[in-house]
Amino acid sequence: MSRDRATLIFGAAVVTAGLAAGLFFGYACTVVPALGDLDDRTFVEVMDKINDAVYNPVFFAVLLGAPVLIAVAAVQQRRGENPDVARWTWAALALYVAGLIVTMAVNVPLTDDLVAAQPRNVSEFAAVRENFEDPFNAWNIVRTILHTAAVACLAVIPRRAAQDTGGTRTPRR
Repeated sequence: MSRDRATLIFGAAVVTAGLAAGLFFGYACTVVPALGDLDDRTFVEVMDKINDAVYNPVFFAVLLGAPVLIAVAAVQQRRGENPDVARWTWAALALYVAGLIVTMAVNVPLTDDLVAAQPRNVSEFAAVRENFEDPFNAWNIVRTILHTAAVACLAVIPRRAAQDTGGTRTPRR
């Protein structure tokens, strides 16, 4: 594979992983505080709408495309002459996948339970919120940290690659 194509794939991996980490970070820093001020009924209704909005092809392309791109980049780097760089990419992939596991094992079931609850009165809305809000937010922070750590691993790769080649670029063949 050409160096330009490998660079493009690596860049796409960084961007998609960064977008996913940014989404979870942005949610934690902006949406959570705003939702915290709402009454129980409005909280549940807004979370239901947020969940509907999240399920879209662009979101899934980014969320699920990132680990594919990271894996392709890792394979390309492993084939190269720089195993240290490949280790950083594999670490990024492991962290990103760990974040996906948190999402699929914890956050998605919590949102599914919220949507399925169908509360009808004030006490039911309060109970649905109680079962959802704190666990969802805590695990959102965990997945935010995992995805951000994956991006951090990817971010050091250009520097590591430059150090390993003495800061010079290998001429094209």
